Amino acid sequence: MEAIGVIPARYCSSRFEGKVLADIAGKPMIQYVWERAKEAKVLDDVVIACDDERILRVAKDFGAKAVLTAKGHISGTDRIIEVINPLEVRIVVNIQADEPLINPVTIDSLTQTMLDNPKLVMATVAKRITDKKELEDPNVVKLVKDKNDYALYFSRAAIPFHVVSSEVENPIFYKHIGLYAFTKDFLFVYKNLPVSKLELTEKLEQLRVLEEGYRIKVIETEFDSVGVDTPEDLEKVRRILAQR
Repeated sequence: MEAIGVIPARYCSSRFEGKVLADIAGKPMIQYVWERAKEAKVLDDVVIACDDERILRVAKDFGAKAVLTAKGHISGTDRIIEVINPLEVRIVVNIQADEPLINPVTIDSLTQTMLDNPKLVMATVAKRITDKKELEDPNVVKLVKDKNDYALYFSRAAIPFHVVSSEVENPIFYKHIGLYAFTKDFLFVYKNLPVSKLELTEKLEQLRVLEEGYRIKVIETEFDSVGVDTPEDLEKVRRILAQR
């Protein structure tokens, strides 16, 4: 296979336990994520990597390919590595289980970028921020990138800081969309990288990659997504889907 999507699904989320099974208009949240991933045309397969029998049962009930992984994994990335270890695949896409609005076009764009650029080891997605409230929300991760579209930094703070007296009147702010693509080989490199100080400070796993000197390609999308970190986020998603 050239590319596979893996959805790491954890039941005991520290901020919102059981959120991946939360009901949205009669379906569990994880089903929305899986359905959108299955609509992506570039992925050869989609697998849900579960850490709990409850998620496994629900996933199989709606027809997903799902596997039960070890409970002791520190991160979703570690859970993905367990799933893809025996597979012959070049590109692995980490699709967050709490992104029920993720657009399949975004998944395809990210995956195709990796397939077309063999020198890339990791890539992710950003969208221009239009709602200034998101700048002050620590649950919305912001990023800055260089002129070649490689990530310079990710933060829960509003970056870059806008000095009003500067020559830049309307700076562009980017929201990080929680979607990652890796080469399979780099996933095993990543697994062995030490946890970094920046990662611990911001609670952002991707900072480990930057702090070790690796580059993360950033593609821009016009499609927004809402990560569900809190019950309030879940209500927001319910409202959006009801309007659709």
